[in-house]
Amino acid sequence: MPTNSNIVSDSLALKPLRGLVPMAHVEDVQRSIEFYRQIGFEVGNTLEVNGRLQWAWVKSGDAHLMLTRSARPMNADAQDVLFYLYAPDVVEYRNELAARGVKVSALSYPEYAVAGEFGMSDPDGYCLLVGQGD
Repeated sequence: MPTNSNIVSDSLALKPLRGLVPMAHVEDVQRSIEFYRQIGFEVGNTLEVNGRLQWAWVKSGDAHLMLTRSARPMNADAQDVLFYLYAPDVVEYRNELAARGVKVSALSYPEYAVAGEFGMSDPDGYCLLVGQGD
């Protein structure tokens, strides 16, 4: 059984990855695109099969997300992943989203986010938390 130190040294021998992009299963790719556009993302690429969107890549600055149509019904209570976004000015970003009609939580100030943090949910129930990114 390898020790933790062996695992770390083995991973250091690999060339660094270029990135990691989460892929979220969604009920309706177009609906999700519309939500992510509302919070500042743009569409980078899409895949349509038989006239229906199956997949999309959305981005905002260095933030990337892939959306793929789920083959099963979505359960908002079972979304065990949350997405943490970094905004240059968390207060301004929250106020802009609220002005656009996005349902956002109040700002909170946990120890790890002294400039503030707020949350929202996408149409499939994924939790998005937003903090200050310097």
